[in-house]
Amino acid sequence: MRIVVYGAGAIGGALGARRFGTGGDVVLIARGAHYEALKRDGLRLVTPSGTETLAVPVVDHPGVIDWGEDDVVLLCMKSQDSADALALLLDTAGPDVPVCCVQNGVENERLAARLFPRVYGGCIQCPATHLEPGVVEIHSEPTTGIIDVGRWPHGSDETALAIAAELEAGTFSSIARTDIMRWKYAKLLMNLTNALEALCGSAARQGPVARLLRTEAETCFRAAGIAFASATEERERRGDLVANRQPVPGRTGGSSTWQSVQRGLGRIEADYLNGEIVLLGAQLAIPTPANERVRRLANELARVRGEPAARSEDALLAELSGP
Repeated sequence: MRIVVYGAGAIGGALGARRFGTGGDVVLIARGAHYEALKRDGLRLVTPSGTETLAVPVVDHPGVIDWGEDDVVLLCMKSQDSADALALLLDTAGPDVPVCCVQNGVENERLAARLFPRVYGGCIQCPATHLEPGVVEIHSEPTTGIIDVGRWPHGSDETALAIAAELEAGTFSSIARTDIMRWKYAKLLMNLTNALEALCGSAARQGPVARLLRTEAETCFRAAGIAFASATEERERRGDLVANRQPVPGRTGGSSTWQSVQRGLGRIEADYLNGEIVLLGAQLAIPTPANERVRRLANELARVRGEPAARSEDALLAELSGP
């Protein structure tokens, strides 16, 4: 099996580098300055124990790849970029290539399933950072992260098992699950605080606004009959594998949304995280003011390329508690 990592940022870069480093057949698809740095200098992988540079094969467009029957695409870009990427992939690879969405949120699989008959979900726990072209930081060793996989919308098959085996060979812990979306909805609950962290800092992820975000989401899930893994199940799955973010000397990090704001990209994935709850709430006539407010504020922060963690959590809570 050849792994085509479409989107070589924090997660995609970590995944591709680790599997390439253990002898896997890997090609990255990157863009812009990141592609240029990877092509020119290789991928610089920074970990708590040191730094190495890997000459992982990289292209800047899926049309450059000579696609084969054994290829599997791991989609790793942010959700706001998925639709365009999937359209390019269909035009170049054709509809028969398996696509595994190793991404936050639950919309990517729906987008992929409109175009590709073989779609898989990947549920990620991987503390990684990408802030500069050509560089990816990994904060967990010896297990790089957890990526469980399964057929969308449910079930498993030989491809899911093969993807899990590739991830295991690349220093990830991976289980092929028949209920992958139940785990991805549980991960969505965790990711609701990504935008909050970008607004108010990492401590806010355990604060009162975070609890409002989760309460709104769980209310919507239950009303919609959406199953999600329990907090106990998640703790048991993580165990000590990626329990603590290990420091990389001289570096700071944060959630994927924090990283997008820090890099000044102008766009974040809040519409597919908090926005998923806002959408469900609208469909079910359930108010979701906390998720809507955090979504809007975080999008505005990204749009104006503001500094992350500059807003007071207390002030935000007062806004949400006001008349």
